[in-house]
Amino acid sequence: MRKLLVAIAVALISAAAPADADNYPAHPITLIVPFPPGGSTDVAARIMADRMGPNLGQPVIVENIGGAGGSIGVGRLARATPDGYTIDIGQWDTHVGSIIYNLNYDLQTDFAPIGLISNNPQLLVARKTLPADNLETLVAWMKQNPGDAKFVNQNAAAQLSGLLLQQLTGTKVLFIPYRGAGPAMTDLISGQVDLLVAQGAVTLPQVRAGAIKAIVNMSPRRSLAMPDIPTSDEAGVPGLYMSGWFGLFAPKGTPADVIAKLNIAMVQALADPSVRARFIDLGLDFASREQETPEGLAAFHRAEIEKWWPIIKAAGIRGE
Repeated sequence: MRKLLVAIAVALISAAAPADADNYPAHPITLIVPFPPGGSTDVAARIMADRMGPNLGQPVIVENIGGAGGSIGVGRLARATPDGYTIDIGQWDTHVGSIIYNLNYDLQTDFAPIGLISNNPQLLVARKTLPADNLETLVAWMKQNPGDAKFVNQNAAAQLSGLLLQQLTGTKVLFIPYRGAGPAMTDLISGQVDLLVAQGAVTLPQVRAGAIKAIVNMSPRRSLAMPDIPTSDEAGVPGLYMSGWFGLFAPKGTPADVIAKLNIAMVQALADPSVRARFIDLGLDFASREQETPEGLAAFHRAEIEKWWPIIKAAGIRGE
């Protein structure tokens, strides 16, 4: 009887223990998207999930958990069991800019990087009827009409972009708060606001349709997805940059060999021609091979924090 009880106890302990990485994954994986369905983050996540699932041999199921600039969904990841069955797709707003909120997790220590997926060009776009077609004429118009430019403020990245534009050009904007880029885009198309900064995945389809016009790509180099749109350096305002990117994260403490399996599946997905074609269509630029590694994302994320946190704090930006 004693031997039987010991055997039962061992079996129960084994069943409760985390799965051996050799058998990982043994069941579906949840990929948290910290925003509602339909946005660029959601679309990119679903593209990755569709391709990573077959690579891993288990479905990758997208779960949208929006609210508070993405911090609610990221908080769910921070509290998840570190076994590789819950990961998230992070970006600048959720893993850098979210310090504007009161967070119950540490952006620097509570997550294990899996790999950087893409660098996402941020476009400064304008209503179609604005009397400016490039950055030079926009700055001239803004100086002739100080404080009149209605600049959409839908998140920390947008507000920082507006502040940088003011600082680097000696102009003044009128910030108009919005809860998301979707409603802001609707009002930009109708001419109720003048300027919007958002990822190419959001803005490029409307630019291509002729509903709005692209002023500048706020990146140090031109994008493969939109090579005809000049950078801010080329347009005469050096340093007018805004970061945009997607990366995969797991909770801290996730075993290294599990992270390695997730990274391999991610890299294989990014090498798929159909994935590459869809990303280019969305206006996303692929990360370098070095940045696709856990170490590459860790270094990239650290550099982003070191660059932007002092600027955010100096500007006194707080989330609502």
